[in-house]
Amino acid sequence: MVSITLRVNGTVHQMDVEPRWLLADVLREHLKLTGTHLGCEQGVCGACTVLLNGQPARSCLTLAVTADGADITTVEGLAQNGQLHPIQDAFWQEHALQCGFCTPGFLMTAVHFLQDNPDPTRAEIKEALSGNLCRCTGYQHIVNAVERAAKNLREKSGEKESIQTSTVEG
Repeated sequence: MVSITLRVNGTVHQMDVEPRWLLADVLREHLKLTGTHLGCEQGVCGACTVLLNGQPARSCLTLAVTADGADITTVEGLAQNGQLHPIQDAFWQEHALQCGFCTPGFLMTAVHFLQDNPDPTRAEIKEALSGNLCRCTGYQHIVNAVERAAKNLREKSGEKESIQTSTVEG
């Protein structure tokens, strides 16, 4: 066993893991964060995507020992104070899920993508999501949801800038 420390959704966890354990298994089985789904277990489907130090990572391919000291965000860490994250809300508004199995991976991929590209084209959204697979939809609603989330996040950011400007001026 190897001792590791993970900061998951803002909470620090110290644990002993076997060197062969995958991050997905540690999240699901040991921390009971079952939102991270295991689909193909080969890094192809994207259902297991989490943010590892702010970057999307396939937790089914990541050994837990390599994440020692890392800051990890799972789908459970998106909502804050009972409020859905804007990307979660957009998925709900746009009916961008059916069975929901792939949804956590899409959400985590989209969160990172919109941080890097707050005003994407539809083509850029499709490219960003191309590493995530869904067996239920034609992707139209998922792309619409990311587009809506981008718009909502830009508007929210504009509101914050207005508040800061009026506070400075006022």
